[in-house]
Amino acid sequence: MKRNLIGFLGALGFLGCTFFAYAQEYPSRPITLIAPAAAGGTTDLLSRLVAGEMGKALKQSVVVENVGGAGTTIGGARAARSPGDGYTLLFNNMGQAIIATMYRQLPYNVITDFEPIGLIADLPQTLVARKTLPAKDFQEMLAYIKTNKEQATWANAGVGSTTYLCGMLFMTAIGTDLTTISYRGTGPALIDLIAGRVDFSCGMAPATLGYIKAGAIKVYGVTSKTRVPSLPDTPTLNEAGLPGFEMVIWHGLWAPKGTPPGVINKLSIALQQALKGDLLKKRLAEFGATPVPQDQATPEALRTRLKAEVDKWAPIIKKAGVYAN
Repeated sequence: MKRNLIGFLGALGFLGCTFFAYAQEYPSRPITLIAPAAAGGTTDLLSRLVAGEMGKALKQSVVVENVGGAGTTIGGARAARSPGDGYTLLFNNMGQAIIATMYRQLPYNVITDFEPIGLIADLPQTLVARKTLPAKDFQEMLAYIKTNKEQATWANAGVGSTTYLCGMLFMTAIGTDLTTISYRGTGPALIDLIAGRVDFSCGMAPATLGYIKAGAIKVYGVTSKTRVPSLPDTPTLNEAGLPGFEMVIWHGLWAPKGTPPGVINKLSIALQQALKGDLLKKRLAEFGATPVPQDQATPEALRTRLKAEVDKWAPIIKKAGVYAN
């Protein structure tokens, strides 16, 4: 027995040294960051900003791969199946908590199949419409919806996405259901909104801001508590006539289950360094986003937030009876 114990302790020591050496050498090649959405949407835009700044901190390329569809679950499944070696990461938002309940046959567990790295930022959404909509302000838009509720359409980035959830909350708040059309990401939904093929949508500010300023779409409100600095004349939905309406979207970074703790620690430190960078802070501020404090860009903070959000949204989704699959 003594010989077996010595052998066991020796094996543990060898594994510890191996993991330590691996973490010391990491990263020795480019890292893939899966953005589970189509190009052109907020998930894509923000993931590229984070990838660029983390790459500088890690002194290695971080390459974004767009794997959109099925409310982020296709990209999530790809990440969950990847080796836990630190070379494949998942960038996602609060939709990671929503799909845990909304999808009956989710091919992975959002909590146990990933190692959290850290929270990134909170972003507001914008309530937008096709540019030819005749309504001049939010109250006229509501009147238009009430009059045309049988024909009005709402575009979202897929069942379980943040735009889907925003639409569900908005329709509940105004007491009117619209015909919803799901796309494979925010980008394709915006394309049809710009073309006038759909009437309304929600979109996070990074994805919609350029189109709003160019006059390609109209904006009627933002979902944050305060106005977005880059859209100073656009009221919050609370100001516009929906008291208490607020929805900010948090974002986080994960690695597949089994990724060594030393690698997770390196990635978390790199994320914290990225969030301190002037470029990322400037771009986030332009979008009305709030970067998380340094102590929130950590595995424990993201683990706690995800669990709390799953617990928060599960009864809401079950009560609404909205499921995918």
